[in-house]
Amino acid sequence: MQTQILERMESDVRTYSRSFPVVFTRARNARLTDENGREYIDFLAGAGTLNYGHNNPRIKQALLDYLAEDNIIHGLDFWTEAKRHYLETLEEVILKPRGLDYKVQFPGPTGTNAVEAAIRLARNAKGRHNIVAFTNGFHGVTMGALATTGNRKFREATGGVPTVGGTFLPYDGYLGDGTDTLDYFEKLLTDKSGGLDVPAGVIVETVQGEGGINACSPEWLKRLEQICRAHDILLIVDDIQAGCGRTGKFFSFEHAGVVPDIVTNSKSLSGLGLPFAQVLMRPELDAWKPGQYNGTFRGFALAFTTAAAALNHYWRDDSFAKDVQRKGEIVAERFQKIAGWISEQGIEASERGRGLMRGIDVGSGEIADKITHQAFKNGLVIETSGQDGEVVKCLCPLTITDEDLEQGLSILEESARQALS
Repeated sequence: MQTQILERMESDVRTYSRSFPVVFTRARNARLTDENGREYIDFLAGAGTLNYGHNNPRIKQALLDYLAEDNIIHGLDFWTEAKRHYLETLEEVILKPRGLDYKVQFPGPTGTNAVEAAIRLARNAKGRHNIVAFTNGFHGVTMGALATTGNRKFREATGGVPTVGGTFLPYDGYLGDGTDTLDYFEKLLTDKSGGLDVPAGVIVETVQGEGGINACSPEWLKRLEQICRAHDILLIVDDIQAGCGRTGKFFSFEHAGVVPDIVTNSKSLSGLGLPFAQVLMRPELDAWKPGQYNGTFRGFALAFTTAAAALNHYWRDDSFAKDVQRKGEIVAERFQKIAGWISEQGIEASERGRGLMRGIDVGSGEIADKITHQAFKNGLVIETSGQDGEVVKCLCPLTITDEDLEQGLSILEESARQALS
């Protein structure tokens, strides 16, 4: 493989090409092909960006049809036919059936753009600066989002410039079983000497992706919503990785029956891997002045087009969601089996997650790396997450066939045995 120019010219900040050092050329659904013709099953899916698989034919056709005419591609925040069609589809297919009333902001193309906009909106609406975030949370690496991102690796990369405006509290389960971490939050809010500046908002992932596939319980999330309501704090759900069906519901917070004040989406929102992000907000929170938060690529009509196609095809009924839940149960069962075998080798391991957002915690980044490196040799692309990379993480396409899913799981199981025997 010709990788010399890639190694010589690309910045050392690159990550995935270190773990998967081949040149990929083609992809379809849950399979990748390198330039030597070798196929790999993809349990990474663009870090959760390709929920509907690589080159989904139905979504891709919508894009090709749109491109075949001289339609608008880049439109700043002009009103375009593509934007209108997307908003009509979002309202009809997603929001109204769930009883949700949101206005929509297009802040720019990435998840961190959406988080920046969401936390700034909360501050603007409430006139307070503080944003509460949680241990192991990941919300982006731009300065505002970084102030709510827990992992020290990212925070240390500012060159000593301090991140400000965020307060970290323990996530569900952070202090062990039997401890409701929200007791601490509520105590701080009711104690004027507790040292916590009353926040404008709380930002939370219902399943922490980069943090190690930590899933909060529905009861914990419901109580968090109640605390926010009681203290006039906005609840922001970061659904960038866990949304768009990843947990078996379109929005991950649906499992708990809560209604956030603000929601951020990106990653799989476009349906085809195109950059796209949005912020959903209760209408009364829309306190922006014209142009107060802008971005050159907030009117990317190709993403509007593919996103509408994805919603229309997969979310007009609950059959797709039920299939994701079914496949999630298959992964959970196999992950439990793999975790059980690893534990028998004297390495404590456990399965965790929700829907098709699953992980195996092996307690050590070194062990997890051994497993994923062996898996790649065997034809499976899979990554790790967690504070030390100790969780082997499955983010396969939601559209993966049962055959590819079972084969990928078998490769992972065999790779664990090869790596640890």
